[in-house]
Amino acid sequence: MLSKQLIKLCAGLGLLCAATFASAGDGVDDKRILLGQSAALSGAASALGIAMRDGALAYFESVNAAGGVNGRQITLTTLDDGYDAARAGTNTGVLIDTQHVFALFGYVGTATSNAALRWVDKEGVPFFAPMTGAQSFREPFNKHVFNIRDGYANETEKIVEHLDAIGFKQVAVLYQNDAYGQAGLDGVTQALKKRKRDVVATASVERNSTDVAAAVAKLKAAGAPAVVIISAYKSSAAFIREMRKAGGSVPLFWNVSFVGSRALAGELDARGVMISQVIPSPWDEKLPLVKEYRKLFLAKWGSEPDYASLEGFMAAKVFVEGLRHVKGELTRKSFIQALETMGSYDLGGYTVKFGPGNHNGSNYVDLSIISKGGQIMY
Repeated sequence: MLSKQLIKLCAGLGLLCAATFASAGDGVDDKRILLGQSAALSGAASALGIAMRDGALAYFESVNAAGGVNGRQITLTTLDDGYDAARAGTNTGVLIDTQHVFALFGYVGTATSNAALRWVDKEGVPFFAPMTGAQSFREPFNKHVFNIRDGYANETEKIVEHLDAIGFKQVAVLYQNDAYGQAGLDGVTQALKKRKRDVVATASVERNSTDVAAAVAKLKAAGAPAVVIISAYKSSAAFIREMRKAGGSVPLFWNVSFVGSRALAGELDARGVMISQVIPSPWDEKLPLVKEYRKLFLAKWGSEPDYASLEGFMAAKVFVEGLRHVKGELTRKSFIQALETMGSYDLGGYTVKFGPGNHNGSNYVDLSIISKGGQIMY
């Protein structure tokens, strides 16, 4: 075992010292808990990755400033995957085998999160609060995966339910050609089948691409009055922009939560675009959670609140609550047990509850619309 002198030297030099954590085991020593994240800090989904990380850091650093959890500081190491699954897999290997993290936290995207699962299952590492609603992280049950957001199946059900209520019976889908897009397409398909209808037409766009010409031609010709978009914000914006330019009747556009409302509004005049949401509005200061988030987030970053950073903040808050419920020695196993047995946790207007056979903490889904000036109304 490494000497206390070496541990002290590492801390004094400001180094993470992977060897220290390897010796102490599972990313925990008497001073620190090391978490690992792979997220898009560059590329087509960077606004989401940066926001998820920054929201989490706002909460973790407030906890650290108050003494940490049982005297331990929480350190989050984030590696850039550029929203690329292969890079996310490589990053995960580094985080587990080299950095020796205690848990994987706040991954952003379906394909990138899928790339981490083989490491999670092999090493028994908690995989906490990925920003994805794909069913592969919900069914079949995985004892290492914990979700604080609802899934795309319920988001798309809510969208189709709303479209039904306002008389929009014909629905087309633009989907990203990967696991994320397929998960959303499956959700819309099942929601329509429940109502004895089919998707009118589908078209796809490649991940990290804004080449939407073929998709625009196909879905414009289909003439559906509503299009549900399951894609990242840059490709979604490109599609909406080109559909409007193409002339004729313009359909009602829907996105699921992963698009990132503020990111989409920053790419084009998104007035009238509707988006399903799986967490409360970051502008709803009636909620104690949102009030706390806005205070800490603005104090640290000075930037505008948004859904993605609130989700990161919430994930950090639930993670810390789990740590506080650990009885005895902090290990990956005892942390998982603490999450499963801590009961309902009210973050301040949003409740999460896990159980031994259920790691899906919430079924919250709401609807929003982007109004003039990029404001998100809920």
